[in-house]
Amino acid sequence: MLEIEPEVEMRKKSQIEHDVHEKTYLMESEEETIRLEVKTDPDELRRQALWCGIKPGMRVLDVACGPGKTTSLLYEIIQPGGSIVGIDYSESRIQYARKNYGKQGIEFIQKDFREKMQDIGEFDLVWVRFVLEYYREEAFNIVSNLKEYVREGGTLCLLDLDYNCLSHFELPDQLAVILPKIMNYLNDKYNFDVFAGRKLYSFLYDAGFEDIDVKITGNSVLFGNKKDSVKYDWLKKIEIASIKAKEVIDKYHGGYIQLSEDFRQYLENPKSFTYTPLIVCKGTKITTVD
Repeated sequence: MLEIEPEVEMRKKSQIEHDVHEKTYLMESEEETIRLEVKTDPDELRRQALWCGIKPGMRVLDVACGPGKTTSLLYEIIQPGGSIVGIDYSESRIQYARKNYGKQGIEFIQKDFREKMQDIGEFDLVWVRFVLEYYREEAFNIVSNLKEYVREGGTLCLLDLDYNCLSHFELPDQLAVILPKIMNYLNDKYNFDVFAGRKLYSFLYDAGFEDIDVKITGNSVLFGNKKDSVKYDWLKKIEIASIKAKEVIDKYHGGYIQLSEDFRQYLENPKSFTYTPLIVCKGTKITTVD
């Protein structure tokens, strides 16, 4: 009995760690706050927000607001008279957001948007950008839950990538072979959704929204001389993948170090071209007739 117990406890501990691991945000790292700050393009975000119908005077909910930069940019659009609430599960990112972007009209609250959220009220528009791709299995339930916080006649706006990280020309052969394998691995093992964007319309349709509209555009369309912020974002993704998809990347000739260097050289090449389709989808919550 004494010899078996440690083994049983080890298996239990391993299972607990596995369960927690599987539910962890894929991109989580000590530098995630910095990455989210750096990657946010204010001009692109404003164009997306205006298409979704954000305008002055609105009360807006920013779901998975991260370090708060997006929330602050949306706040500017809803002035005068608007207010916004940013929610995120990460205590450290909420603290960062409060310190750097908090002011009258902007509130940051630590919440798990997968669960029922008390005391936040209803909103004219709920903004869900680059979120559902990290919750493949729960995505529709998240949309259904968030519907509760859209006022009647209000808007739920979903923005996500499709065929994520897979559109490049012209990659070295070894990179071209391994990138789909990495994305498939993350899709299977980490609840990530490489094809989240194409599902957004059906999520709104099945949740009972009306006047649904869809816009397709490019995200991170890269050619010529790329910005340092873009290179940082992509190489940080490679770094995270080297941890999460280690068993795949270890098969790359030269491992993570060579893969990272090969992709850096690809980004440095002014001839290279990269993009990811971005799907933007909005729907109106119908008014209930008594």
